[in-house]
Amino acid sequence: MSLFLVGLLIAAILVLAWGVSLYNALVRLKHSVTKAWSNIDVLLKQRHDELPKLVETCKQYMQHERQTLEAVISARNAVSSAREQHDIGALGTAETGLRLGLGKLFALAENYPELKANESFQFLQQRISGLENGIADRRELYNEAVNLNNVRIEQFPDVLIARYFNFTAAELLRFSDAEKAEVDIKSLFG
Repeated sequence: MSLFLVGLLIAAILVLAWGVSLYNALVRLKHSVTKAWSNIDVLLKQRHDELPKLVETCKQYMQHERQTLEAVISARNAVSSAREQHDIGALGTAETGLRLGLGKLFALAENYPELKANESFQFLQQRISGLENGIADRRELYNEAVNLNNVRIEQFPDVLIARYFNFTAAELLRFSDAEKAEVDIKSLFG
């Protein structure tokens, strides 16, 4: 073989190795987005399972707050539906409703000393608050994974591999304007 053919063969092998390396990096990013979503999904499921216990505990004490309890259940169902359908946009909106409902529920619990003293309520309130914090952390990690994925599939030369193998951008988990607004504490007690 001539020196030119050997050089051409080496160049082809290097280009192929580079392409495989890019492809594998894109696959890792795609799976990190999926993993980040799965981590959120686990916490959403755990919170979904805990909320009926909290509402049931509250029902025993808060007969006059039926509307608040129903709003929490309705928001819980909306989050569950968005989670099961992997609808990131709907999930952000449903999360806003659930967070507002839980905020109002916990604020109203202040009016019921027996409820606040109930061990089951205290445990569930702490558990759900802990899950809320975990979900917030996981949302941040998810959005970071999505951002890394989306930037990488648009950068040259990665975009060549991404387009050829149909890598697509993932959707960021966004917050609604209501969730970003300052909380009106007075309205929680009204």
